[in-house]
Amino acid sequence: MSAQGSTRPRTSGTGSTGDPSRRGARTVLSAGSRAAVLVAVVLAATTACSQLSSSSSGGSQKAKDWAVGDCAGPDTSKSKDGFQALDCDDPKATLKALEVQDGAMFAQSVQCPAGTDEIISVKVSFGGGDASTSGIPTKTVCGRNLSGEHPGDAGAGGGQLVVGDCVDDQAKEIACAGASGAVNKVLALTKTSEECPAAANSPIDLFPSPGRPYDTICASAA
Repeated sequence: MSAQGSTRPRTSGTGSTGDPSRRGARTVLSAGSRAAVLVAVVLAATTACSQLSSSSSGGSQKAKDWAVGDCAGPDTSKSKDGFQALDCDDPKATLKALEVQDGAMFAQSVQCPAGTDEIISVKVSFGGGDASTSGIPTKTVCGRNLSGEHPGDAGAGGGQLVVGDCVDDQAKEIACAGASGAVNKVLALTKTSEECPAAANSPIDLFPSPGRPYDTICASAA
């Protein structure tokens, strides 16, 4: 998952006793870009996760009771990024659940384990409505690909941002290997830049986002 944001300059006075190797974060977004990021925060709950939906009538929930080890595959009949529950031996199955969490209204509050390649928001609607557009999130499925392709692994350039990943100067996640331009290695994810380890010489302070457990990417310029 990419995390876009702005960096706030960290300044130190002449009397500062901080580590001189810790450089201040850079401001990298224009005013217009900042506004776009704030809009993206509002939309994050509906755009960041793939969807797996289920409808029911009469007020009774009939959604699958997801468990670790269950499988799913693409279902584009209602959404371009939709998924459907499948048997793991079904040739259409593409991922297996590593972890199943409660549903989340804010996508940024979802924190799946390392190695998660796909995050699925399971939604349920009552009365026959379209769950993909108006459903209530009931579960979050953290899935890992059944194939050998794992963009969610640390440094691979996909999935959620985790320690060991790389980001560019705009805080966008990129693959560590073969990246061109600025490459920053993620050493920790913290609430403030002051909490970063000393080796993080290029911390990036992000705009606040509802539910996200960190506001600073403690990065070290490669």
